[in-house]
Amino acid sequence: MTTPTGTLPPVPADDARDIPPIWFTVPDGFFALPVAPTPEERGTLAHAFVRELYSRGDDSVWIPAAPYYAAVAEYMADEGVSYAAAGLFSTEESGVAQCAFTVAAMRTDQTEPDIAAHGTLAVLSADPLNDARWLDLPCGPAVSCVTLREFTLQPEATATGEETKLLTGQIQVHVPFMTGPYTAVFTLHTASMDYWAEFCDLLVAVLRTVSFVDPVGDTGPTAGTG
Repeated sequence: MTTPTGTLPPVPADDARDIPPIWFTVPDGFFALPVAPTPEERGTLAHAFVRELYSRGDDSVWIPAAPYYAAVAEYMADEGVSYAAAGLFSTEESGVAQCAFTVAAMRTDQTEPDIAAHGTLAVLSADPLNDARWLDLPCGPAVSCVTLREFTLQPEATATGEETKLLTGQIQVHVPFMTGPYTAVFTLHTASMDYWAEFCDLLVAVLRTVSFVDPVGDTGPTAGTG
């Protein structure tokens, strides 16, 4: 799968929760959903999103699709998601490998990143289905958690008309903020398990770009713009 690099704007801070900004870089192939604080912004971004995602479409596709993605983005924003994207990557074998990627922030009531990370590791390790591990990132400590799930698809939901097993994988990485009592949660989920290793490498590459200081500024962290 091909993953050329591209730079995103910083994740916007939620003024109501006073979450400090965070910056990161993702590769080309990610299509950012229209997560925004107002219906007007979501509507504008949704129209741009569907034109990029369905680049070979026209108004017959774009017009009905935009309100759907605007509604999805509203739900995600209400759930605390600051950034969400669909990842679509071309492959030689199966055509397209897909994933969903989100970034959210949660309050930890702990301003020491090491302590917050140790606490997260202890909680996640308590579940035997989790593969939880400590990470040392350029921006500071973090904790990764990998889970694999198998689902049974009923015959009416499959192309063959037969019951099918679907294996999915999720990588979730908790990165304590260096600038406040919050933890950023990066989540990548995929059913394209033939490319699991590539998706793991992709997320590691994204995580190595995480910064709590504006990477293009010289005056320290500033509020991001979506």
